[in-house]
This record gives sequence, structure tokens and C-alpha cells, in this order.
Amino acid sequence: MRIKFFLIIFFIFFKSFSQEIINGNVSYINNDNQTIFLEGVNIYWKNSNTGVISDKNGNFSISRIDSTNELVFKILGFKKDTVEINSSKFYSHKLTPESDQLNEVIVSKRKNTIQKSYFKTQNIVNVSSDELLKAACCNVSESFETNPSIDVNFSNAITGVKEVKMLGLESPYLMITEENIPMVRGASQVFGLSFVPGPWVESMQITKGVGSVVNGFESISGQINIELKKPIFDEPFFFNLFTSDMGRFELNFHMNEKINEKLSSSVFLHADKNSTTHDDNFDGFLDHPKYKGFNIFNRWQYTDLQNGLVGFFSFKILKDEKETGEDVTSLLIKRMPWLSEINTQRFDTNFKIGYVNPNIPYQSLGFQFAYSNHDQNSFFGLRNYNIEHNSLYSNLIYNSIIGNTMHKFKSGFNYSYDDFDELVDSTKNRFERVDKSFGAFFEYSYDDLEKLSMIIGLRYDLHNNLGSFLTPRFHFRYQPMEKSVIRFSVGSGRKSSNIYSENQEIFSTGRKIFNKNNLGKFYGLDPEMAWNYGFSFRQGFSFNNKEGDITLDYYITDFKNQVIVDWEKQGELHFYNLDGKSYSKSFQLEIDYQLTNNMKLKSAYKNFNVKKQYNSGLKQNPLTPKNRFFINLDYSTKKDSNQPFWRFDFTYNSIGNQRLPAHTDQKIYNEYSPSYFLINAQVTRIFSNKFEIYLGGENLNNYTQKSPILDNSNPFGTNFDSTLIFAPIQGYMYYLGLRLKL
Repeated sequence: MRIKFFLIIFFIFFKSFSQEIINGNVSYINNDNQTIFLEGVNIYWKNSNTGVISDKNGNFSISRIDSTNELVFKILGFKKDTVEINSSKFYSHKLTPESDQLNEVIVSKRKNTIQKSYFKTQNIVNVSSDELLKAACCNVSESFETNPSIDVNFSNAITGVKEVKMLGLESPYLMITEENIPMVRGASQVFGLSFVPGPWVESMQITKGVGSVVNGFESISGQINIELKKPIFDEPFFFNLFTSDMGRFELNFHMNEKINEKLSSSVFLHADKNSTTHDDNFDGFLDHPKYKGFNIFNRWQYTDLQNGLVGFFSFKILKDEKETGEDVTSLLIKRMPWLSEINTQRFDTNFKIGYVNPNIPYQSLGFQFAYSNHDQNSFFGLRNYNIEHNSLYSNLIYNSIIGNTMHKFKSGFNYSYDDFDELVDSTKNRFERVDKSFGAFFEYSYDDLEKLSMIIGLRYDLHNNLGSFLTPRFHFRYQPMEKSVIRFSVGSGRKSSNIYSENQEIFSTGRKIFNKNNLGKFYGLDPEMAWNYGFSFRQGFSFNNKEGDITLDYYITDFKNQVIVDWEKQGELHFYNLDGKSYSKSFQLEIDYQLTNNMKLKSAYKNFNVKKQYNSGLKQNPLTPKNRFFINLDYSTKKDSNQPFWRFDFTYNSIGNQRLPAHTDQKIYNEYSPSYFLINAQVTRIFSNKFEIYLGGENLNNYTQKSPILDNSNPFGTNFDSTLIFAPIQGYMYYLGLRLKL
């Protein structure tokens, strides 16, 4: 009897994991008679809780159930379909827009270069590769000018590097990943995004607030995940050539080869150079560095859908050389010039493999491994800064369901290793540190495929310098109506501060550096810790037969401990841990609207209240505008996909006044900087889907900051400072480029 019982239980268990799987895709036909694959379609068996959501390529995989053979397809803007599935062959289904009039709108919407979903639990903005083409070439740090979620500004007047911010906080509080592998961190924190060429990028996902526990514990204000182009989907040949009136020259090309049915490979090359000198504000310093560099990337993809295997292997080699400082051709310099060089070499390699058992539905196993070596040698005037950072990262992830597809979970382990070797000013200031971390995580997801979804995550980390700690994360989505969605999130994050690599602009000053030394593990400082709380509401609407939406975001970041970078004393810079309050309150109102069939409007207003406790009192964070206003217009003349057409892009940014550090020379600036606006524009002529030419300009209103470098005539003195940058230091810039796809 006992044997019979166990046989029955075994049979039921085996049968539950050996169900037939239905694979397929879902799409629609647009007005140009093109097939457009749909992401985010709810696909479920009628009168059941078993369902899935189609991916970005319209693909889905769902296990057959015994109670019905009727499969339902449902997504906003299209007619709901119910079809009978009587075989296990690959099923391709086409949806029909709700009306002919709406069909016209949906075509435009589906081609949006920035997409927000009603169905995802987290507050994620997806940026396509087409959006990146609107920027003035050629790296990711320059690609956010047309995106209201990210703020971009120069960190100093010497290196020309652009810093990104989210929710009013600097980039070190962002987790920046490449295909969910941590990338811009440690030694690469300042220049890392500028080393990723835009033409290599397939898409970016910008997550506001705390991210997933799967990716680690460091995300505090959000996450930017960069997806690179995949060999299996990449063009056989791509070529991009760019030049500007500032002497900038850049070249990108990549080739893709399909070796056989399962194996493909891509080779990417990026090269850049600028050997011109510009000192348009006549302060004796170059307005931008002279530089040259190259970046080589080789990627392999193995795909065996029959056996459920997908694997990637890649490696990258980068070399970058920058020269900047005083203009040595100037006849006014009667002393030793203040010069700077920043030379970087980097090597990356990673391996990823994913396995989905064809015979066991909704179970998958993934493994990621990455290694990088980042070696920077640099000097700034009389100050040296060298850093070598060896990093190893591995992550094992298991995905499955609990009972049915409404209940999913992820679990796994990860191990990371970071070896830092820094030299600051002299051999007496050598900092060597090894960080080792072992983490375990579990993430549960609930989705009723209609109105309600949530994600609950918890990870445990054992870190040799941070100790052991828990990181909880919670995300909630409720959709009361078809075009309304409410989101809420809360979670904590931790961070080991790398005070010199994250704040390299300090070397472009004459300030004396002071570090309040206690018993902390990081330069005598304790690690940073914060909680982030987020609320978002999105409402879709229809006006004049055109679609639009309004989004309200409000996020609070509350630091329990923070490394304060104190610029408030003239000639001095102080690092110390927070003793008091530090918070960031971010509000954003965004309105997107389809003005015409061919014109899209994006607009946003942002308000930041960022304050922290300094030794001199609670003060607004310097160089952080309290108010920002953004408008972007995207217009296309496209009528027929087979004919040449024009594409126009216009961006307006209004930046409010910013508090300047208390010591700032009042003869030059007041306590607050003036407000100003910037205009960027681009015109593209698309001759075919293989060839296009683009012309554009940045800072077309030619607004520049007067006297961006304090005490520029005495660069070796303690009052020399190039970091008080609240506006562009370069005037208008025009550029020209071409793209070729074969």
C-alpha cells in the first residue's frame, strides 16, 4: 500500500513537470504592411492562472494545461483574441488594433524610442538604440541629453568628463551594469560610461529607485543596465563616421558573421581622436582635452533552442590617452605650465550561459562570470593619481514557479572579488585593499496578469570589510484601470566608498585634502548605507484622437550613513562620515503626447531637494539645481518606408540656479549660480534602411560659464579650483556624421 501511494505521488509529480510546451510569437501588421513584434502581451489559458508575457522580440513559451486548449492574447490598444491550440507546433499569432484610427496611433507608439510599460512591476524606462542616435555621438555618457530621467553635467573644467545623476544623486549611488554584470564602479566610476560606444548598444533599461537583489546590494538611487548588440540579431556590417567643428573625430564599425546554425560572432571597433586646442574663454586652459584611443570588442553567441542552451563569450581591450591643462602655445605663461595626462588601459572578459530544460517548463538556470583589469596612470599638475583595479564577478541564478505562473521566484548565489592598488600624490599615500563578498538571494514575484503584481526580494551578504548584512527590496504595482498604473518601492542599499577614484576632480584643484580618520575599513571611513522609498503614478489619455500619458514620480533617499565630500572651506577638501541628516527628495512630472502621426512630444519638470549635514550645518547639496525643465520634439517626414525621409530632433533644457560652496569668490559669483537654458538639435536624412547622414548642434544658444576656473593665473596655489562647474564651458558645437548598414 505504501509503495502504491509513493508511485501515485511520483506519477503526479512527474506529470506536473513534463507538460507539453507551446512556443510562439505575437505581432501585428502596421500601416506600411510591416510585421511588428509586440512586447508585453499577456498570454494565458482561458479561465486559469497559467500565463506568460511576451518578450521584446514578441516570443513566448507556455506550458499546456489539461483543463482547456483556448489561449488568450491581451494587450492595451489591441483586440483581445482567444484561439484554440490543438498542436505543439510553433504558433505565430497576429493581433488586430482596436480600430483603424487607433492603428495609426499604435504604429507611432510602438516605434517610440523611449518606452514605459503599464505591466512591469518596477519603474523601468526602456531606451532603444534609435534614441541613442539623437545624441552627438559616440559614447553612453553623452546619450542622456534627450532623456528626462537622467541629468548630465560636466564634473570639472579640465578632464571634459560628463557625470550622470539620478534622483538628484551622483553616479556612485547608481548601479551601472552591462547585461546585468556590474561595470562602472571602482576605478572606472568616473570615465566608465565614456568607454562604452553608443553604436554598440542595443538598448538601455533605466530603473528608478532600488533595483533587484539579484544584481547586488549597491543600488541606492537606481540602476542603468546596458544591453549590447547580440551577434544573432546584429547587422552583417555597420559603419559610423563622426566629426565636429571642435576637431573631434570618431569611427565605429562592427561586423557580424553567422558561423553555423548555432554559432555567431561579432567584432566591434571604436577609435577616437582630437588633437586641436581651444581656449575660447581665454583663461589659459584648454576647453577640452586632447585625446586618442581605441576600443576592440569580440563577442560569440551559441544558441541551441532545441536543447534549451544560450551562451555568450566576449572580451574587450581599451586604451585611452588624454592630455589637458594650460595651453602651452600661449605667450602669456612665464612659468612652468600646469599640465595633466590621464592614460587608461582596460581588459574585460565575460562568460554567460543559460539553460532552459525543454521537458521541465518554467525552470531555468543561468551563470555569469566576468573579469576586468583597469589600469589608470595620471597626473594633474604636481599631483599624481594611479590606480589598478582587478575585479572578478560571478552569479548563479535559478528561476522557477510555485504552483502556477502567477507565482515565480529567483534564487542564487554570487561571489565578487576586488583588488585595489592606489597611489595618491606620493608613495606615502599608497592604499591597497581587497574586497571579497559572498551573497545569497531569493526573490519572489506575484503577477495576476491583470491588475496586481509585486516583487519581494531579500539577500544576505558576507563581506570581509562590510561584515554580514541583509538587503531587503519590495516593489508593488496596481493597475486600477487599463491606462492607469500605481507603483511603490522600498529597499536599502550599501556602498563601500572609493573616495579618490569616485572624486577624481579633486586633483584638478590646489586644495589640501583632509580625511577624518577613524577605524573604518575604507580609508578610515565607514561604509555608506541608505533607504530609498519610491512612488509613481502613470495615467494614459487620448486627446484629439492622439495618445499620451502623464507620469508622476516621487522618490526619497534617506542616508543612515554617508561619506561627506565637504567643499565648504576655501583651499581645503574634507572627507568624513555623516553625523546628522542627509536626504534627497526628487519629484518629476512628465507628459508625453503624440502631437501628430509624425511628431512626438516629451516634456518634464523636475524638483530636487537634496540636503546633507556638513560640519558647518545642514545645507543644500552644491551644484545641484533645485528645478529643471525639459522639452523634446521628435518629428519625421516618413510616408513610405521605401522612400527617403527626414528626421528632426529638438531638445530644450532649462536648469535652475545652484548653490555654490560657501567659500566661492563672491567677486565672481553670488551664493547661487544663475539659471540658464540649453538647446540641442539634430537633422537626419535617411536615404534607405542602409544609409543615412546626420547634422546637429549642441548648446546652440551658445551659453557658457564665465570664469569656470578660479585663480587660473596661479594654478599651483591652494585657491586654484576647476570643479565649480554649473554650466557649459564650451560654446556651440556642430557635428556631421554618416551611418552605413549592410
